[in-house]
Parts: sequence; C-alpha cells; structure tokens
Amino acid sequence: MAEDANPFESLQSQIDEAAAYLDIGDDVIERLKYPERVLETNLTIELDDGSLERFKAFRSQFNGDRGPYKGGIRYHPQVSQDEVMALSGWMAYKTAIVDIPLGGGKGGIIVDPADYSESELERLTRAFAVELTPLIGEDKDIPAPDVNTGQREMNWIKDTYETLEGTTEPGVITGKNLASGGSEGRVEATGRSTVLAAREAFEYLDMDLEGATVAVQGYGNAGWIAARLIDEMGATVVAVSDSSGGIYNADGLDPVAAKDHKNETGSVVGYPNADEELTNEDLLTLDVDLLIPAALENAIDGELAEDVQADVISEAANGPLTPEADAVLEDKDVFVIPDILANAGGVTVSYFEWVQNSQRFYWTEEKVNAELEAVIVEAFDGLVETIEEYDLDNPRTAAYVVAVQRVADAFEEAGSFP
Repeated sequence: MAEDANPFESLQSQIDEAAAYLDIGDDVIERLKYPERVLETNLTIELDDGSLERFKAFRSQFNGDRGPYKGGIRYHPQVSQDEVMALSGWMAYKTAIVDIPLGGGKGGIIVDPADYSESELERLTRAFAVELTPLIGEDKDIPAPDVNTGQREMNWIKDTYETLEGTTEPGVITGKNLASGGSEGRVEATGRSTVLAAREAFEYLDMDLEGATVAVQGYGNAGWIAARLIDEMGATVVAVSDSSGGIYNADGLDPVAAKDHKNETGSVVGYPNADEELTNEDLLTLDVDLLIPAALENAIDGELAEDVQADVISEAANGPLTPEADAVLEDKDVFVIPDILANAGGVTVSYFEWVQNSQRFYWTEEKVNAELEAVIVEAFDGLVETIEEYDLDNPRTAAYVVAVQRVADAFEEAGSFP
C-alpha cells in the first residue's frame, strides 16, 4: 500500500495535469491549488471515568468561488491536515464536475471511535461543533458525514449550533436523519452514484453490465450499497472486503447476506457462503470487469496497479489511486471513473437536502433518486465530451479539465478582492 503518498500533493498534481489543457493563467491555477483557510484545534473532553483527553481536529475550507463550502467530517486515527486539505480540494472540484452551486470543505478528528463510548463521542462531537460554530452556517460552510460519522453525529452538531446561535437552521448541516430535516435517499447516495457512473461507463465502452463480475474493496456504507445496487442491475458481485480482509465466490455473493454477517460479527470475513478468504490486495488485483474501491485513499499505488486486472474502476472512495497508479492504469487502458464524479452522489443529495431545508419542503425518495440520476448522467456525458474534445486517455484528467475551468470561471467573473 502507498501509505506514504501525500494526498494533498496528489490533488495538486491532478490540477496541474488538467491545467496543461486549459487557457488559465499560472497565477490563477496556483490559487486553485491551496485551501483558503484551515482550522486546527485541540478538543479536550471529560471521559466516562472522569479523566481528560485531548484530540486534534481540523476543518479546511478549500474554495468558495461557486458557493458555500461543503464537505464531510471524518473520525479516524489517520486524519491529518494534509488529508483534510486534499479532501476539501477534491470536494471543491467534485461539486464543480456535477455543477452544483457549492464549494469544497472537509473536517476530521484524529480518533478511533471504536475506542470510546457513545456519550464520550457525543461530548467530542459537541466540542468540535463549538469550535466550528463561527465558521459554519447554511450560507457559509455546510458539513456532512464522512468516514465513521453519520446521522447521529450530524444531529449533535446541528443541535449544538442551533443552541449556541439561538436559531433553527436545519440547513447548517446535511446527512441528518429524517426527523431532523434529512433527505430521503441520502444514505444510499454515494453508493448509488458509484454504480450509476459505472453503468454509464459500461454503455460508453460497449460492455454488458448483465453478468459482469464485480469486486468491492471496503464494505462500509458506500461499498455495501454499491454492491447491493450493482447486484440488482444484474452484475455478479464475486468479492467484497473490509479492514479485516475479504471473501470471494466465483459464482457470486449475496451482498445483503454478507452485510448482515458483517453486522453480526464485525467483519465480512467468515461469511459462510464464501469459497475462500483473501486480503484486500488480493481483491484489488482480481480479474474482474468492475472494481469498486470504497475504503480510504491510496489503496492502489503504482506497484500494485501493475497487477490490477479490472477493466473498469469506479471510485467510491476519495483518492483511492495514487498519481503513479493512475499512470500505470492509463497505460493498461483501464477506464477509471474518477472519485470526483463516481462518488459525487453524497454531496449531490446533500445539496438536495440543503435545498429542501431552505424551502422547508421535502421530496420523495423517488424524486431524489431521479434527480440524482439526471445529475450523474449529465456529468458523465460531459466527461465523455471532454475526453473526445481533447483526445484524452485519462478520464480523471478530463474531469479536472471540466471542474477546474468551472471554478476558475467563477473566480474570474467575480473579480479579485481586495
């Protein structure tokens, strides 16, 4: 694994590659490669045993040229400032590629939530919300869930913010539960966009999705939803994995049963209907039609990419391929649907949630899913047009050509202040 790869440097190299095809000044490109501001804060909370513990946390506001900052908050031991800056940048270009009027932000706390009780996590979340309150707001910066966070944490942040501000503002955060102003379809959105983009890619490449073999690395929310939905489309999910390892069955796995097993035991490993168990690296190099990396960044580096056998990769995770891996896979003619398009369902439905909160008028799940599909299909069509217009071999570069141009246009039309 490419554990030493710097995700922020990866983001900057992706922007540079796109800039080579664009008529944008180097000074503007330089501006678009760095966050506008980054909060670093230390959170000290009382644990259940009465002792105190300190946690480091970050919030990066990368770019707000196209709208309020938007992006998730993750709880993970490997959270770092560079990671949060990279994720906030990817979000800025993600909202641009799907053309929704938001910018890019990201936050995180260095913590393994498995080591703490629910009450301790609530105190930690509310402590972070206190620090975020001056920065966030429905027209300023709108957080959302990410790795190891979900509706529960979003509800705590919303409640803390509204209490401190003495207001009712459901649009301050997205990914809430329905009772707190959440949107139908939000939980499935990231996995759904991943498979919608894969479906469009198979059609573009004149490949048959019916019966296609699929491997999914990472069986959290995005991964397992993607597995279930691609199975419903007629593909055959032959392998899935989580942080403990993976399982394989050449005749296909039942994604729902595998998820039930994980819920019961903590891992997909040991699933009784698997033919064999395998490592995450084994899964990533299986001979399959479609590979869905749905875990953390840097899952595939240049060395591992040499052994990748998938024909199509749809990135449910953020930054699962290093730039070196991208170059190798481009040479191997692997069609990679970049993360800023493939997993944009989460932020797209978060945008829908924000709109519904503003209007105090809520949509059905059918409407949410139909609107999401329209956004992803249109974005993929734009990607293909750019690939063909610039004669590009790398879909990621094409995605950044579209996204960087849109952000640069917004900046240049607004002018520079002061």
